[in-house]
Amino acid sequence: MSDGLDVIILDDDSSVCEVLEGIIRRFYTWGNVLPFTRMEEAVQHCETRPSGVAVFVLDVYIGEMNCFGFLDAIAHRFPMAYEDSVIITGNASDDVVNMCVASDITHLLEKPVRAFALQLAVRSIVNKYMRFAKKLLQDPGLAESVSKF
Repeated sequence: MSDGLDVIILDDDSSVCEVLEGIIRRFYTWGNVLPFTRMEEAVQHCETRPSGVAVFVLDVYIGEMNCFGFLDAIAHRFPMAYEDSVIITGNASDDVVNMCVASDITHLLEKPVRAFALQLAVRSIVNKYMRFAKKLLQDPGLAESVSKF
C-alpha cells in the first residue's frame, strides 16, 4: 500500500490493461499504479485499502458489467470516485456520453487511447488534490478544520 494517490486501472482485456498501466507508469510518481482485469478483485481491493481517495481509469464495459456498477460499489469508500475517474471506451456513443455526464465524469477517452490524452486526464485529477494539499500546508486554520472530519 502506498501513502500516495494511487491509480486503479480496471479493464477486462488484459492487453489493454497492460498498455494503460505502461503509459501511466511512465509519468506517474504520486502513488502506486494498480491494474485489475476482474471487477470483483478491484472492488475487494478498494474495500480493504485505508485511503478514500484514488484515481480510477476504467473501461466502460467490464465483462457483462459496466464501470458505473463498479463506481456504485465503491462510492461509500471513495465519495469522489465518479469525479476522479477516467472512462475509456471503444465507442463513445451518445448513451456512454450521457451516462458520464449524469455521473459527473468529465474524462472520457476512446480507444485506442493516446498516451498524452491519458496523461492529461490523470494529471487533471491529481492536480486537484495537489492544489488542496498545498492550501492545507499554507493555511493552518484550514488544515485544523479539515482534520476535525
